[in-house]
Amino acid sequence: FLKTKRHTVGSVGKSIDPNLINSKFKDWQRDITVWAMKKGRGGIFSGTGLGKTWQQLTWAKLLGENSLVVAPLSVARQTVREGRKIDIDVRYVRSQDEIQNGHKLWITNYEMVESFDFSKFGAVVLDEASILKAIAGATRKKLTRMCKDVPYKLCCTATPAPNDYIEIGNQAEFLGICTTTEMLETFFINANKEH
Repeated sequence: FLKTKRHTVGSVGKSIDPNLINSKFKDWQRDITVWAMKKGRGGIFSGTGLGKTWQQLTWAKLLGENSLVVAPLSVARQTVREGRKIDIDVRYVRSQDEIQNGHKLWITNYEMVESFDFSKFGAVVLDEASILKAIAGATRKKLTRMCKDVPYKLCCTATPAPNDYIEIGNQAEFLGICTTTEMLETFFINANKEH
């Protein structure tokens, strides 16, 4: 029975030499980044202050794709400063018109996502990805739809599921692993039904 419930998701990312990662990383931060690179679509669910910003910027840089990080407004400028600490040039933009050829790593805030053409990006990072938590939320639906065809996706949050398991399903749906409904039907039984 348990074997029928197993859901394995293959890797779609890129294997990298761990030595390409900045020497300021702790060993476990490097290992998580290497894992996320290989997966190509995944989540870094680490507690506050454990280095998600450095990991997500390194992930996006080493993929070599035109990449957009989406973050809360209060975090976007801080991420630009954090990038400088590890020699990564991430530039803040408010619309697709500000994207310049020759540069590949950009950051914007959630309120600006409708000003971007996501078909122009090979990778998207959601910083503070707990924004996906509301099952019926307009933001969750919009981001999932807009990023559906982006090949590489990374969700980063310290709080992936503080309230219930549906929030994990929303992360999986954004990443293109399975829909929230598929996750619920596979792993949970509706206790309201008579058995």
